[in-house]
Amino acid sequence: MPTFQYKALQANGTMTEGRLDAPGRPDALRQMETLGLRPINLAETAAMKSKSKNGAPAKVSAATDAPASISFKFEAKKVSARELENFTRLLSSLLAAGVPLSRALVILSRESSSPAASAQWKKVHDLVVDGMSLASAMSQSPETFPRVYVAMVEAGEAGGFLDVVLAQIAEFQSRDKELKSKVMTAMLYPAILFVLAMIVLTVMLVFFIPKFQTVFNSFHGHLPLITQIIIGASHAVIHYGFFVAAGIIAIVFLVRTWFASEKGRRVWEGLVLRAPIVGSLNAQFAMARFCRMLGTMLGAGVPLVQSLNVARRSIGNQILVDAVSQSIERVQQGGRLGESLADCKNLFSGSVLEMVAVAEESGKLDGELIRIASVTEVDLDRNLKTAVAFAEPAMLFLIAGFIGIIFIGMLLPVLTMGANIK
Repeated sequence: MPTFQYKALQANGTMTEGRLDAPGRPDALRQMETLGLRPINLAETAAMKSKSKNGAPAKVSAATDAPASISFKFEAKKVSARELENFTRLLSSLLAAGVPLSRALVILSRESSSPAASAQWKKVHDLVVDGMSLASAMSQSPETFPRVYVAMVEAGEAGGFLDVVLAQIAEFQSRDKELKSKVMTAMLYPAILFVLAMIVLTVMLVFFIPKFQTVFNSFHGHLPLITQIIIGASHAVIHYGFFVAAGIIAIVFLVRTWFASEKGRRVWEGLVLRAPIVGSLNAQFAMARFCRMLGTMLGAGVPLVQSLNVARRSIGNQILVDAVSQSIERVQQGGRLGESLADCKNLFSGSVLEMVAVAEESGKLDGELIRIASVTEVDLDRNLKTAVAFAEPAMLFLIAGFIGIIFIGMLLPVLTMGANIK
């Protein structure tokens, strides 16, 4: 049975150290709770090899000499968004019911149906037991807990209302997931049409054009420029298709790598904001997230400046984040929120700023921000449907345009040769 070395606080507040035997870490923690100890550090000691009385190593049982059976398990190594939302909601409920944080984390780790999630919750629990705050423990796993999530937990711990903040986070996660799902659903059909257009174009260049080229070569006539371009493209795809595909992949990789850098990301985000339709949709999405996050934090009792610092991280677009950061500096200097956000014209319209200013004066800023977020999400959903309604015929026109250009390019030499024959 494993042995655990512990450091804990007794009921009278004095520090004590010792060892105890337990089948596992949760059982060791339960033993410490039974003894009235509050754990500060708990670590399993190194196991000693069993020896016989004369000092010789003990015999190993036959079971250990048997070859280990090999099993293949395909398990997800990443915690899903749904599992994180369930964890957040259940942790909030347990804390609100008065369950200690360490025990709540043990319960969630034990009851999790996903091995990846169970391991992640256990990791957070171990770090918390070792003396870390919950926010610091979560920050050790950025692939599971986003920066905005950790910042909200940190604010809740500092203010003493962690259960309330966790409930607000779960609600925000649910609404954010729903909004992202609407965006992905709206863009699915245009994306499918684009892929189909590329497949049709490739099939025509590889199988359709070479048959016409054989006919054109037999006439030894001068081909129109558009026909020569189409035949050249077909020749390049057939004979150098692998190199063309490799070149396109390399270019896409280099462009993505550059856009992932600080300078490239700012350039890309600036282009997105200036795009005719996508720019306004992106700004609406960012504003809805910012307002809902800010309203959620204020409703949970987090101070305004701290709430602004957390909410700005949820925007996503660094250019908009910088604009909001300048507004936060004005609020720190004593300015009003509505006036300070006036310079963020890409993010906030005049009517929204007026509503924020009125709500700030009446002391109902948190509720008004959430209401603005809800109205913006409804408007965004309607604008997305309109954009998709335009995108679908545009993609069909694009496919028809490709096919029409190839058809005209192949038909022109036939008409020219017929005129020459006459």
